[in-house]
Amino acid sequence: MAEDKRLMKGNEAIGEAAVRAGCRAYFGYPITPQNELTAYMAKNMLDKKRTFIQAESEVSAINMVYGAAATGARTMTSSSSPGLSLKQEGISYACGADLPLVIVNVQRSGPGLGGISPGQSDYFQSTRGGGHGDYYHLVLAPKSVQEAADLTYEAFDLADRWRMPVMILADGLIGQMMEGVVLPPARDLAALPRKPWAVGRQADSHRPINHVTSINLVPDELEAANRKRFARYDEIKQAEVRFEEVNTEKAELVFVAYGTSSRVCLGALEMAKKAGVELGLFRPISLWPFPEKRVAELAAKGKKFLAVEMSMGQMVEDVRLAANGKTEVGFYGRCGGNIPSEEEVFAEAMRLVGTKSGK
Repeated sequence: MAEDKRLMKGNEAIGEAAVRAGCRAYFGYPITPQNELTAYMAKNMLDKKRTFIQAESEVSAINMVYGAAATGARTMTSSSSPGLSLKQEGISYACGADLPLVIVNVQRSGPGLGGISPGQSDYFQSTRGGGHGDYYHLVLAPKSVQEAADLTYEAFDLADRWRMPVMILADGLIGQMMEGVVLPPARDLAALPRKPWAVGRQADSHRPINHVTSINLVPDELEAANRKRFARYDEIKQAEVRFEEVNTEKAELVFVAYGTSSRVCLGALEMAKKAGVELGLFRPISLWPFPEKRVAELAAKGKKFLAVEMSMGQMVEDVRLAANGKTEVGFYGRCGGNIPSEEEVFAEAMRLVGTKSGK
């Protein structure tokens, strides 16, 4: 079968990947810079006689996703930074009820209403459990339109496998830019895994009526449920850590960056190569679980780190925790919708290694 390659916007590629992954219900609310995703789902979900609802608010949308996930359907929502803030209570409920679903955040600059330009300042919110209570969920950060499609497609399988929400943490640049993308094959809805824990009774499986909830008023029972969930988190930390490395073994200084910032760092690596300087890149793909073990290994080898982010510095804290004082960890960030330039990042790297850029 010939590959299905198209030129697509990131937002649209995410939508098409979700449809092909077997998303049966999408609930969203418009917000820039992810509106193309909602529009794409409006057309393509309805064309395939699946469920699309533009909710009256982000709060309504995440609770609709909760309900659809509880029935066993593959379901998704998407938004951008302020919209994700409104969804946090529902995300906490979904994590507390162990519900598989997919959430897409096409980040904008903040805080508050901020601006509609790209940002990466939702890292804390995404990786620390932005709602109330003890919980985490998987967070995957694409660097390209291709990876945005691939990770979205896989997110539905990961959500089902681990019975938890999976977040795709993109940004306005990845959502809006166009690149070539090879699209994955469409999943057969009838072949998707059965979910005996889901609510309701199905005639074909004769499963019992189930009750899906996050409430537990008995302290010992709630503590036991939380401990069981955290044991599953430990399994995820062993099985789902993802990262990419470029020239880390030869490099004296290693950039640590994800998403759009990592693309900028790749450009800085090319500048370093022309200048005869060895720099490297470590790109976390899973932001939770963070690849702390590999960062610690590089730190033990004496590699200096420079965290590059489109924020005032958030991921850098995980880098410092993983390095555990064994090496120097620098930071370079732009915010407010500004994107670091290759020249800026290269110059900061040269300052840290004690070499003048271009010399």
